[in-house]
Amino acid sequence: METLVTQIVSIVLHPTMADIETGIRIKGKAHVLFMQYGLRSVSMDDIAGNLGMSKKTIYQYYADKDELIEAVISDELLRSQQICEQDQQCSDNAIHEIFLALEMVVDMMKSMNPSLIYDMQKYHPKAFQKFQQHKNDYLYNVIRLNMERGIREGFYREDINLDILSRFRVESIMLPFNPDFHTRVKYSLAKLEEELIIHFLYGLASPKGYKLIIKYQQERLKLSNDEKKQH
Repeated sequence: METLVTQIVSIVLHPTMADIETGIRIKGKAHVLFMQYGLRSVSMDDIAGNLGMSKKTIYQYYADKDELIEAVISDELLRSQQICEQDQQCSDNAIHEIFLALEMVVDMMKSMNPSLIYDMQKYHPKAFQKFQQHKNDYLYNVIRLNMERGIREGFYREDINLDILSRFRVESIMLPFNPDFHTRVKYSLAKLEEELIIHFLYGLASPKGYKLIIKYQQERLKLSNDEKKQH
């Protein structure tokens, strides 16, 4: 036990490049497994076996499964923020920003287990608290700023109640993960979230914005058909 504690202290206080790379490797493999199978179904033994290393080695980098899950969730939330900021900067208008975000969400949810959020809420409260703060603070502000932008540009209705609809959209993000919902609607998480986003966007749109949504939808459909033909 003393040897393991000494090793952990050494890694924390004097990490080498190999230590850093090993920690990243462990976190990366855990991310893949958690996304695919959910948090509860994946054990530390599963992660160790997939990495070809001992569980003891993992515990040199992460004290327990809770700490590893927090690290994985923190990375995912940071990536989400970086993409949101990039979409804000690179988009031509508020509606284009939503379509860029839509591609990220659909791509992420294609490989996400529906039980992931439920598992986090029930069994890993610290990680869930981080997720809730991200959702209720960061995502709320991103959504609200997008609405304000859309109103300025004339693509969203001027009579939108920003606070109510921003909060509504934040909460609707969780709907596809609700077991009572996704078990009764036989579609993937990605498809469910896509439909909810487009439905919400049409509700925001002015007549000018409505036409732009149709334009972007047609472009997405054409791109999807072209990709199918290539395969």
